[in-house]
Amino acid sequence: MRIVFIHPNYHSGGAEIAGNWPPAWVAYLTGALKSHGFDDIHFIDAMTNHVGPDDLRAKLIALQPDVVGATAITPSIYEAEECLRIARDAVPNARTILGGIHATFMFRQVLSEAPWIDVIVRGEGEEILVALIQAMATGRWPADRHKIKGLAFVDGGEITATEAAPTVKDLDGIKPDWSILEWDKYIYIPLGRKVAIPNMARGCPFTCSFCSQWKFWRDYRVRDPKKVVDEIEDLVENHGVGFFILADEEPSINKKKFIEFCEELIARGLPERIQWGINTRVTDIMRDKDLLGFYRKAGLVHVSLGTEAAAQMKLDVFNKETTVAQNKEAIRLLREADIFVEAQFIVGLDNETAETLEETYQMAWDWQPDLANWAMYTPWPFTPLFQELRDQVEVFDYSKYNFVTPIMKPAAMTRGALLEGVLKNYRRFYMKKALFHYPWRGTGYRRKYLLGCLKAFLKAGVQRQFYDLGKNGYFTMRPRDDLDFGFDMTRTIADAQMADWEDHAEKKRKAQERRDALRAQGKARAELRNAVKACGGGTAQMEDVSRSFTLPNGATATRQEPAE
Repeated sequence: MRIVFIHPNYHSGGAEIAGNWPPAWVAYLTGALKSHGFDDIHFIDAMTNHVGPDDLRAKLIALQPDVVGATAITPSIYEAEECLRIARDAVPNARTILGGIHATFMFRQVLSEAPWIDVIVRGEGEEILVALIQAMATGRWPADRHKIKGLAFVDGGEITATEAAPTVKDLDGIKPDWSILEWDKYIYIPLGRKVAIPNMARGCPFTCSFCSQWKFWRDYRVRDPKKVVDEIEDLVENHGVGFFILADEEPSINKKKFIEFCEELIARGLPERIQWGINTRVTDIMRDKDLLGFYRKAGLVHVSLGTEAAAQMKLDVFNKETTVAQNKEAIRLLREADIFVEAQFIVGLDNETAETLEETYQMAWDWQPDLANWAMYTPWPFTPLFQELRDQVEVFDYSKYNFVTPIMKPAAMTRGALLEGVLKNYRRFYMKKALFHYPWRGTGYRRKYLLGCLKAFLKAGVQRQFYDLGKNGYFTMRPRDDLDFGFDMTRTIADAQMADWEDHAEKKRKAQERRDALRAQGKARAELRNAVKACGGGTAQMEDVSRSFTLPNGATATRQEPAE
């Protein structure tokens, strides 16, 4: 059975500013399939190679696959759907499969707007995909599709989802096939080195309201650190990788495993050949302040901190459980450990103003991270915060849900003014860094790295790719308040998806009513107990006195009664 995977040709002017990122998903899926005997697998990285529709069609016709699979995050969903539409046209007999976080949670929307997709894989793909491909290879598809967990498809005109599959428990049993990638294409611009994105853990124990990763991975699971280092050593030895970023939401949360990981890197002499970066929480940096020098020795050179917002009010909205003071201290600790630190800010909520944007700039400059990034709040449609703000969402063109386009319109600003305020922060921050910091901050590695980061920003700016500026009329004479962001306003929530949301909302409402009723009953019982105590029960009784009374037979008896 011939399988072709496609990475959609989507570009946003966001993370790709720093280089071309290897799609790790295809390595993990290919490794899982090959371990079960499926070895005729091909990969088309349409994003990195800028493969257009005509070229994609020609490649598929030449390969004649039996199965075509694609993945999609929210902004690339339309490109992924188009890839599979082209596949249906080019190789009509091939099965089309879509996976990824957007399809997992929005499968009703996707199957409504892209009926040419045969099946959606919901959740972690390795085990589900193996079961699905085995069914297709042995002729049990579509007869057995209801028996395979973690799928969604159309059956008899109805969108159907099978029972959710369990999460992958044995992460160390997955052996990614990194050879499926063209490694010469994946270069991290600041260092000019090949870059990889392996993972040490899946999931996140925190529930930030704007994030969906904890919902997608569900369980938090950590791999054997030695197995992870085996993988990194393979990337260095066999693919020439010189820099990696752990894909984990927060790789340092399991302190014991993270220390073991660093120790193993040092024991094998890998920090001399490869350096690395992570995203993590401010609280972990505070916790490990005495270990930061050790982490640096293990090759950790770049930490991106989710400081998120300068105003504590916004941190509380995001459920970040951190404070502004902690953010500043964590940045100071990382700088002292000679680890490059990047501060991430989220802007563009309803309460954003020119003054709050200025506040984030002043705070960023006061904190003095090496890098700062202002990301537009993007209301992922499957997060708790989206459901809370749904009535305020006007744009359902998911191709613009990319952290650089202002999807939400603040109450006191236009989208154009918001974008201009963000770009003003970038210009001031990096201009001052370029003039007074980067060229004079030491020699060797530190200076090279910082100037490399500046080069990446300048390159994206000259090419008009930074923040997608070349696509939204920013360089025309149009007033900033009147910028055209190219939203496709015909995009709406599909009826099936809306019905699903309303059903979940109704179930949530009824569950809340039950909880409220139970709390009310408990409160009523407590009030009754207190009333009984006040009338003579409890532990502080009034003094008893004896009273005599005559029984019907003429006898005399006594009883104890509270004194009046």
